[in-house]
Order: sequence, then structure tokens, then C-alpha cells
Amino acid sequence: MKKLESNTEEIIFKSAITVFHKKGMAGARMQEIADEAGINKAMLHYYFKSKQLLFEAVFKKAFMQLAPQIHQVLNSEDSLFDKIENFADKYISFVMENRFLPTFIIQELNNNPDFAQEFFSQAEFPKPTKFLLQIEEGIKSGILKPINPNQILVDMFSLSIFPFIGAPLLQKISNLDESDYNQLLEERKNHVASCIINSIKK
Repeated sequence: MKKLESNTEEIIFKSAITVFHKKGMAGARMQEIADEAGINKAMLHYYFKSKQLLFEAVFKKAFMQLAPQIHQVLNSEDSLFDKIENFADKYISFVMENRFLPTFIIQELNNNPDFAQEFFSQAEFPKPTKFLLQIEEGIKSGILKPINPNQILVDMFSLSIFPFIGAPLLQKISNLDESDYNQLLEERKNHVASCIINSIKK
């Protein structure tokens, strides 16, 4: 990929996100992305030779923005409970700014498993080593209930992400408009952290 001016690159990425989110990788067309970006198709192909290359760039860009943040939270010098609170805050805040990402990943895990497998085999995932050790130490010291530390990780991710994946259903069931649902998501940062902390501490 040739170097783009930052504003042009951002326009192309945002446009690609919009189209990929609506139609998935298979259904998206380069012409639609070019139209969304306000450029011609030839210019889009000049920078991204194929839809696959553009998709991979968008996917990696989004993932690589989040992974370092999560790694930093889980391996900081903060207390365990502070980490849970910081995780919920940063993770939910990030997804609120990148709402395409959860469904985007799930779509491609199902529709494009070869790319997903290759990408995840090479990607640098957050390593929760210190976080898991803190849980084990908390259990030994009697501060925490006996629990598989990985269950807490699963809870943190799943409780934070489902309101985005299931947004259309949950918004309908709760009878909330877009603004009220956004407020619910904002409140969820504290709610998720409180639920997890209260469920594991003695």
C-alpha cells in the first residue's frame, strides 16, 4: 500500500468500515466503498489493490488499537479491582467508538475462517498473566471466592460486549431510543465492574 495523506487514509478506512459493517466482506464492493469515500474507484485501487487487502488493513487497524490498551490494563501495577474497573471503562469506551468491530469480527469468523485463523495466529493478543496471578493470590489469601480465573476474564469480555452485538434486540426489548440506549451503554461501564467485583469478593 502506498503512503496516503492521513486525512485521506482516515476517510477510506471510515468508508470501508461503513460498507463492511453493512454488507460484510463478501457482500461489499469496492465501488460502494469508493462512493462512500467520495473518490473514484481507480484511486481506491491505486492504494488498495483488492478488497481483501483493504479489509485486512481495516480489521488489523481496529484490532491493534484495542489490544495494547487491554494489555496495559491487565498488566499494570493497579489493584485487581481497579483493573476490572479500568477494563470495563476502556473496553466499552473503545467499542462505543468502533461499534462495527464486534459484529465485524463475528461475521468474519463465520464467513472467512481462513483469514481469521491466519490473522489470530499472528496477532499479538493481550497477555493477562499478571491479572490471572492476582486472582490466584486473592483466592489464596481469602479475599476472593474460589473461582477459575479464566471465568472472570470470560465474564469481563462477554458482559461488556454483548450489549453491542445484541443491540437491535436489546434496544427493542427495552424500548429505548438511540440516545437512551447510548446512556445505558455508558452506565454499563460501572455496572459491569460492580457485578464482577461483587460476585468474586468475599
